[in-house]
Amino acid sequence: MKNIILPVLLFALGQAAFAGDWPRWRGANHDDVSTETGLLQNWPSAGPEKLWLSEDIGIGYSTPSIAKGRLFILGTKDGKEHLFAKDTNTGKTQWAIPLNGVFSNNWGDGPRGAATVDGDRVYALGAKGGLVCANAADGKILWTVDLVDVAAHLGGTAPYWGYSESVLVDGDLVICTPGGSEGTLAALDKDTGEVKWRSGDWKDGAQYSSPVPATINGRRQIVQLTQKTLAGVSALNGKVLWKNAWPGRTAVIPTPIIQGNQIYISSGYGVGCRKITLGRDDSVREDYSNRNMKNHHGGVLLKDGHLYGYSDGRGWTCQNLKTGEVVWDSKKLGKGCVFYADNRLYCMDEGSGTVVLASADTKGWKEHGRFKLEPQTELRKPAGRIWTHPVVANGVLYLRDQELLFAFDVKK
Repeated sequence: MKNIILPVLLFALGQAAFAGDWPRWRGANHDDVSTETGLLQNWPSAGPEKLWLSEDIGIGYSTPSIAKGRLFILGTKDGKEHLFAKDTNTGKTQWAIPLNGVFSNNWGDGPRGAATVDGDRVYALGAKGGLVCANAADGKILWTVDLVDVAAHLGGTAPYWGYSESVLVDGDLVICTPGGSEGTLAALDKDTGEVKWRSGDWKDGAQYSSPVPATINGRRQIVQLTQKTLAGVSALNGKVLWKNAWPGRTAVIPTPIIQGNQIYISSGYGVGCRKITLGRDDSVREDYSNRNMKNHHGGVLLKDGHLYGYSDGRGWTCQNLKTGEVVWDSKKLGKGCVFYADNRLYCMDEGSGTVVLASADTKGWKEHGRFKLEPQTELRKPAGRIWTHPVVANGVLYLRDQELLFAFDVKK
């Protein structure tokens, strides 16, 4: 009997150890809302305990993805963009593989998107369009494609700030956004990289948002936002199911939020936000469009019917999803990005590097601790900020400032 119980127990413990994994951009449910519990509800005056600091991932803005004891992150080092795999216990690099050359501009060089872990594989897209599929355990490259390569039937054009999306793995497909004349979206076979379909009846150029999956009206679809359009395309063949025109300006970045047959989007540069409802015939009803949430690139998340994020001009904002009205706002922390775990918002001030633990409720801005990220990089360009989003996985808070990757213990 003991011989049976022990393996079962070890298996259960192993499963529990990875229950708080964060395998892709905005997490397993694509919403930046962690279901993890048992986390600190208040921080010590100096902030949570630092577990380790890594300084070898190069420059860039990629957010970490965590699965089965490994952390995956992208950075530019030694003249190339790389995908790195690290041990979550020590921060030490286990392997690194190249993507393509260096993307450079005045706001900061390097890759932007997060890696996507699916089973024993990891997928990563560089800012210049190099997409790699590798074995998560040892980094062995299984296939590569380039989103701008015409011969590969992709033929996209990198947007001004580089490809920034985090590719989506949905079923047997890898979904990405090359943009352009062949179609805004592309679906690749996740085992081979072969193109399976293009959204040929939607040809907007790529922007900076990431695609998200949804099942609406009984059909699996991929929802994506460009500068001109919010749309859903069939996951089966790439056919456009519905569209909604969007007056985006300069750069459209935040990922759409989906709840049932409702979709919420926001953009910066004075544009604002919108919620739509899809009818049973895929008709689009605009429930509201306003400027109560003008989210630039720090992200918006939905929790218990309310949206939380930073709105340009207004500050940190709680917005009612149903009505679009502001519940509260606050300027007690500068502009930045947000993450949710265990009834708390993890808010990062992109300018100062101040990190705040705040209540996630409708009663107003309430802090439960703050600290300043130290040290900070000397490699960031003058126009750059700390734009990497925070991530909490398995009781550890991960923060990045270019080549500096921090891990903090936030377990009770």
